Amino acid sequence: MKIKKRSIVKFMLIIAMLFVGKNYAQTDADLALWNTVGVEYKLNNKWSFGLEEQFRLKEDISAVDNYFTQLSADYKLFKGFSVGLGVRFIRDNDNKGNIQGYENHFRYQFDVMYKHEIKDFKIGYRLRYQNKNELGISYDEGDYANQNIRFKTSLEYNIKNWKLDPKFSAEIFNKFQEGEENGFNKYRLTLGTDYKTKNFGKIGVFYRYQKELNVDFPDSSNIIGLKYIYTINNK
Repeated sequence: MKIKKRSIVKFMLIIAMLFVGKNYAQTDADLALWNTVGVEYKLNNKWSFGLEEQFRLKEDISAVDNYFTQLSADYKLFKGFSVGLGVRFIRDNDNKGNIQGYENHFRYQFDVMYKHEIKDFKIGYRLRYQNKNELGISYDEGDYANQNIRFKTSLEYNIKNWKLDPKFSAEIFNKFQEGEENGFNKYRLTLGTDYKTKNFGKIGVFYRYQKELNVDFPDSSNIIGLKYIYTINNK
């Protein structure tokens, strides 16, 4: 028996409203805002490069969390499979404790990605290794690399003659750092959509719920995300 696309869309919207409502209703969760502006340059069918600027707010959008610049490159190995590299310079606002102020951090990451389609669904998987250090502080002074292995899976539904295709993703973090409790420490659930235009670029919006794992008093966040990416194709 065939299921109509309209029925699938209605079902996804109901699930989306339940997902957002359930998580957003938690009064102890912080409200954050993540803003992104970027440029993507597609050199050819194999290589693409990106430059992003992000600005993030926390504490119910009342304080700066951090802002950073990120450079990235992706290489398509063969159909569906690609690898990526990214570096990020971060200004992190530490507004807790006796010593407060902005700290400089450097992060790099390696990605392995796979995407495929099943009828009107686009499914993606990403395995990421990331390594983050505070600049200006040595290992002997206690700056140990904050490392994470992250696994993300995503699902996008293609609605015919509709530019706001819904996207959902789930990601889990596995942290390992000297002098810290290691293991699975955080997860993220994200619901969003993008609006693409031929000449102007891509505008995106998302809602993300993030929560700590394996701690007595886990922090959680409701995150609203806005982004704009301009794409340049080398043809």
